[in-house]
Amino acid sequence: MTNKFRMMIGTLLLAIPLCINAQEQEKQIDRTPKISGFVQGLYQLNADKDFNVESNTLRMRRVRMSVDGKLSQHVSYKIQGDWVCSPILVDAYIKIKACPEFAVQVGQFKTPFTLESPINPLNLEIFDYGETVKGLSGYDDVCGVGKQGRDIGVMATGSLFKLDDKDFSLIDYSLGVFNGNGINVVDNNNRKDIVGRLEIHPWIKGMTLTGSYYYGKYLNNIDLTRNRYSFGVQYDDNNLLVRSEYVNGETGKAVLPENELEPIYSENLFNSNGYYAVAGYWFHFGSESHPQKLMPVLRYEKFIKDVNSGDDATYYTAGINYWPWKNVNFKLDYSYIQHKISDNSHRFAAILSYKF
Repeated sequence: MTNKFRMMIGTLLLAIPLCINAQEQEKQIDRTPKISGFVQGLYQLNADKDFNVESNTLRMRRVRMSVDGKLSQHVSYKIQGDWVCSPILVDAYIKIKACPEFAVQVGQFKTPFTLESPINPLNLEIFDYGETVKGLSGYDDVCGVGKQGRDIGVMATGSLFKLDDKDFSLIDYSLGVFNGNGINVVDNNNRKDIVGRLEIHPWIKGMTLTGSYYYGKYLNNIDLTRNRYSFGVQYDDNNLLVRSEYVNGETGKAVLPENELEPIYSENLFNSNGYYAVAGYWFHFGSESHPQKLMPVLRYEKFIKDVNSGDDATYYTAGINYWPWKNVNFKLDYSYIQHKISDNSHRFAAILSYKF
């Protein structure tokens, strides 16, 4: 298996010079590093079924700063950190783009899994990613491994079949090999995880059909299964937004049989799945010098953490997403949460973000 991974990475790297026109002269580019970032402050209130407050808090959700730029016409980079709680490295990668059809990215970055995960949290319709995506895409994963939806690895990306009369391609792809152990840590087993996503844009700008797959192992006393797949659809014409996605995960759990003299673990598989649908519409107003936009948004989501335990919840969310200035965003959301094995609850969330 290791040799196959080496062959795959070697093939990706060897393909780069085949795509670059050797006769093309290096264009003048700006190599000045660009500094940017964003800050998010969150207020969240959780209440029981009778609206009795169980918890409420103000906190910094994200404080990000990044440096990015170009080293040459075909080589770019990005470094991003987060300063909430303690400084952590979020992204650190270099990208070699030989042509629109093929690029290689090496370092630490988001894995190409699900339709929602690649979205910048600033541009989410509600205050945070859904429970399904967080639980099965390496944010708050049900296997307990991973953070920020990112990992360390190498990935090939590209856009195929660009339409001459359109400004988009029919197919976008991403395929990568990762440690499978999350950010800022080394791999702790001898296996690598394979993650891929395929997006199809069927001749309609703003329409996306997508599927992604995660095939991997994680270590918890023994190597355990971590397989996921997803498929979804999105329409976004900068006014109307509709997105829906289904995600399924098969996860291994280490089990120690009773009455064993030696600690011999075995694997017990459990299944998780969930789906969501979100819809919103941008209302544009203000002046040409001070444009503003506001989106009323509705979201429905069901997430089953373990189908055998019946541990699932359904979320009904209504919210407002408002950009009073181009660098400032405010979201206000209310969620009614139905729990199958416990009492229902309510959640209020308000998040203020600004970027620079």
